[in-house]
Parts: sequence; structure tokens; C-alpha cells
Amino acid sequence: MSYPTPPFPSQDQPIPGKTKAMNPVPDHGEKSYKGSGRLQGRKALLTGGDSGIGRAIAIAYAREGADLLISYLNEEEDAQETKRLVEDAGRKAVLVPGSIENADHCRELVETAVKELGGIDILVNNAAHQYSFKDIGDISDEEWELTFRVNIHAMFYLTKAAVPHMKPGSAIINTASVNSDMPNPLLLAYATTKGAIQNFTAGLAQMLAEKGIRANAVAPGPIWTPLIPSTLPDEWVQKFGQETPMKRPGQPAELATAYVMLADPLSSYVSGATVAVTGGKPIL
Repeated sequence: MSYPTPPFPSQDQPIPGKTKAMNPVPDHGEKSYKGSGRLQGRKALLTGGDSGIGRAIAIAYAREGADLLISYLNEEEDAQETKRLVEDAGRKAVLVPGSIENADHCRELVETAVKELGGIDILVNNAAHQYSFKDIGDISDEEWELTFRVNIHAMFYLTKAAVPHMKPGSAIINTASVNSDMPNPLLLAYATTKGAIQNFTAGLAQMLAEKGIRANAVAPGPIWTPLIPSTLPDEWVQKFGQETPMKRPGQPAELATAYVMLADPLSSYVSGATVAVTGGKPIL
């Protein structure tokens, strides 16, 4: 399949960005993803599921037979479109807005998933906050703390609340980043949290092994999502993904199969792994 390559049109959006305002509009697998029952009857809690990578995961999981609770910040239009796509696949979609930086909200998400879906078999910690800064002096204390609360603290709160409800064969999947291993200095706070996520996942996999719960991470490279035009300088956006061997950004649809594989009960010996989806840029 042929996907767009940079340069991209100049564009800017307020955080957290909207899908339909992007040029080109991302591909989430709306027309291409075909399910085969790999997650039939499974129940998934997905954060950041309204757009970008999260929407691609939601589409794939629904078409593989899973019901979803979709957590999102406040992007109501994007969330409703993702809900429609899940329901068109014949699966249940429960939307819950709010900020996962709040521990009580994380616990409420788990409680709602258990009540509305009947349990949790898959937890996908995908939501993230980022912003770019050229100098450490430009990063406020509040910005640094927000990035950690959303990207790593919430992962702990959600996992801690979800594990007591997860049976053997369940899976936790965390979205790390190529920045986990190759930090971009202009994304200092974000990259630091992504390194923490990779360590959290590796330790968690060992901690949960006796319970029969697997923990893995996906490390995306540059992926074309609303986070890009809403958080990066326009000159970056125009050439986004150009530095990869494939000379383009990935589309959200191109990550979906990694999240499906890691959630699939047949991947029962895969735990503590990081799957890189980076357009040919190695993570070693």
C-alpha cells in the first residue's frame, strides 16, 4: 500500500488536535483492516482511543471480536467516530472522557469497564502527552509534572486497578516509543517518560508472570496522528518521518497488527517484549 511522504502542507492545531483537520488525513485501517476472530469475546480497556494509534487499535480489536471501553481526554467528535466504527463491526463501545492524570479517574475507568463490559482481558495504556522545547529552561515544572502524570503515573494507576480483575491469559500492552531508546532532546520530558514505560513494562512482565498475565510494549517511530501538528513546530511537521529509512511517517493502521498480536491469547509466551514499529529505524 502506498502512503503519503513529506513534505506535508503547513498546518497547526491546538492540543490535542483533531483528525479531520489533518492534511493528509491519517489512515486508521477503516477500509483495510479485516478481522479473523483472534480476540473473539475479549474485553479491552483502551486509553487515548479516540484518534491516532488508539483509533487504529479500536478498529482492529473490534473487527477481531473484542468489546471496548475507550478512554479519551475531551475530543468528543473523534471519540464518537471511533465509537461508530467499533459498533459498525458489531461490537460494544463505551466512551469515557476525562484526564487519566487523575488516579481516581483511572480507578473509575477500570470499574466502569468491569461493569459495562463484564471484565477486563486486555489493558492498552496508549494515551500520552508531549510538547517540544528547545531549552530545558523553557520547560515549566507544571509541564514536566503533567507529562509524567499522563504518560507514566496513569499507567501505574490503571495497571494496579486492572490486575485484580484480569484472569490468566490476559494481556497488558503499553505504548512506548522509539524515544525510549533514542531520545529526541526537543522532546525531553516525553522521551524520559517513554524510557520509564519500557522499564515499567519489563519489570511488570516478570512480576505478573505467575498470575498468567502478560505485559509487553509497542515502540512506534514517527506516526501521523493529531498529536503531531498540535505539539510540534510547523517546520518539523512538514518533513515529519523523512529521517526514517522508509522516508515517511507511519500511518496508525500500520501499528494495529502489533497490538493485535500482543493481545492474542496464542501469543502466550510473548511477555516483557518491545515490538518496534519504526519504518526501518532499528532499536537495539
